[in-house]
Amino acid sequence: MTETPETILLTILLRHDQTNDLDAIQSKLKAADWWERFPPEGCEIVSWVVAMGLGQIVTLRLPSSMLATVNVELERSAWGVFRTECYPAYDFVPVREKIRERVRAGGQ
Repeated sequence: MTETPETILLTILLRHDQTNDLDAIQSKLKAADWWERFPPEGCEIVSWVVAMGLGQIVTLRLPSSMLATVNVELERSAWGVFRTECYPAYDFVPVREKIRERVRAGGQ
């Protein structure tokens, strides 16, 4: 999926619930069908990393119209396992390049 004006990036922090051990977490995720349901079809996984002591950090690229669908899937299958935080964003690289060229040309 390529970035378009209708496409957003969504970074999701899945903070570990340290009252559960790994076996309990995996059991709850399996029961919620997490591995099949998340992310919903139509989303691209840009990155998915584990940060020790924090949890998992997932970045998705998706059509902005799918934001509510992702939210529902998090509510359905991640709650009770993770504390979630979501940060919608956009790719700043093209904007930065335009600003850089404008500044080089004497603008602000």
